[in-house]
Amino acid sequence: MAGGLEPHLEALRREMAAPGPAVLSVLLALLVVVITFLIWRFVQGRRSSRKAVLLLGLCDAGKTLLFARLLTGRYRDTQTSITDSSAVYRARNDKGANVTLIDLPGHESLRLQFLERFKAAARAIVFVVDSVAFQREVKDVAEFLYQVLVDNTVLKNAPALLIACNKQDVTMAKSAKLIQQQLEKELNTLRVTRSAAPTSLDGSATGGPAHLGKKGKDFDFSQLPMKVEFVECSARGSKGEEGDADFEGLEKWLAKIA
Repeated sequence: MAGGLEPHLEALRREMAAPGPAVLSVLLALLVVVITFLIWRFVQGRRSSRKAVLLLGLCDAGKTLLFARLLTGRYRDTQTSITDSSAVYRARNDKGANVTLIDLPGHESLRLQFLERFKAAARAIVFVVDSVAFQREVKDVAEFLYQVLVDNTVLKNAPALLIACNKQDVTMAKSAKLIQQQLEKELNTLRVTRSAAPTSLDGSATGGPAHLGKKGKDFDFSQLPMKVEFVECSARGSKGEEGDADFEGLEKWLAKIA
């Protein structure tokens, strides 16, 4: 019996000592799988360490009322914030996952300072727009959003981005579609202006730290490394202070990214 097996064992030893193309292909495939798994674990680990959802936007966009409504469901009078507020929010999904909502000040002199502090922890960003005042504030809204989108940390981490078109309970509110179109137009103008900025003595550009979108093409949000979505919402709600907020789209989005 042993003598009969010996030729086969010897052939197996020779195959292992000098693996043929088939064995090499299997080993290479296994190596690719292992490397892919390690990269996936690394990316997931970094993502899971980022638990913050930042609420950004200009003053009076309704960030703080959205923050309060998401946490308590109740209406409350708010005032312009000069510091951040944070709280744990339990997403309405099967996992019951938690994220940390952070409401950042919208005042021009404070907003970038607070963004700098929290941007590395951001899993997602909710950029709140006043849909009623949008036509008047579009340049300021686009300027702030541009500063967020060209930030190197934001570009590297690519947090999910939601443009929340708030105050839809008001008749004069602009639609999410119009707001998207106007923002793309303004951001494209800003990109052209910044790319034409003079260079410093060492030859580096003095404009934004990164190029927005794809060179040679008009800007649109699909060109960004992060997924961008738009929703219409109302922190106040159509029934006023006594009624519920209208932000089902926002809640669904938070459940998805949590």
